[in-house]
Amino acid sequence: MSKMAEEKAAAVGGLVGAGAADATPAGEAAAARVRPVETLLRAAPLGLCVAAMTVMLRDQQSNEYGTVAYSDLGGFKYLVYANGLCAAYSLVSAFYTAVPRPATVSRSWVVFLLDQVFTYLILAAGAAAVELLYLAYNGDKEVTWSEACGVFGSFCSQARTSVAITFGTVLCFILLSLISSYRLFSAYEAPPSSALGSKGVEIAAYPR
Repeated sequence: MSKMAEEKAAAVGGLVGAGAADATPAGEAAAARVRPVETLLRAAPLGLCVAAMTVMLRDQQSNEYGTVAYSDLGGFKYLVYANGLCAAYSLVSAFYTAVPRPATVSRSWVVFLLDQVFTYLILAAGAAAVELLYLAYNGDKEVTWSEACGVFGSFCSQARTSVAITFGTVLCFILLSLISSYRLFSAYEAPPSSALGSKGVEIAAYPR
């Protein structure tokens, strides 16, 4: 019985090894096909971030009621800083993705975590700017804040344009986060039968 079990295990191991050998070239070919698309998607936020920054940095209006600029509002300054950081990350990650290199679990984790950080960073900046715009357009009667966009319409319109471009960046980073998370977690497979409990419950997962 022990000899038969050993022969069966050797046969299974050979099939698994052959399957892995066949899967490796296929995986590399698939990665090569996806790489140009991902590189373009990673480069896209660079242009969007620079456009949003440029629009916001030039946002200023003066009239008989006074002068208002983006730098007077902390949420808009945060939007500029966040777009600057995301533009830099977009440039670096696009170059990183464009260069072919062996995929490893550790690299996949790094890219996944960075994508998550910058996605939440730009999303938070956009949400803060939206709240400011809402108050500027509608005011807040509970604290006797009057709406300001009736007086500084050009300023609000330009800020709204910058925020809209920023949410285009958010969409790009969400897609990148989905791609990096798929790449990371597809590197893990179900544990072998020896790692299953007596009731068939999975108790561990192993990287490929």
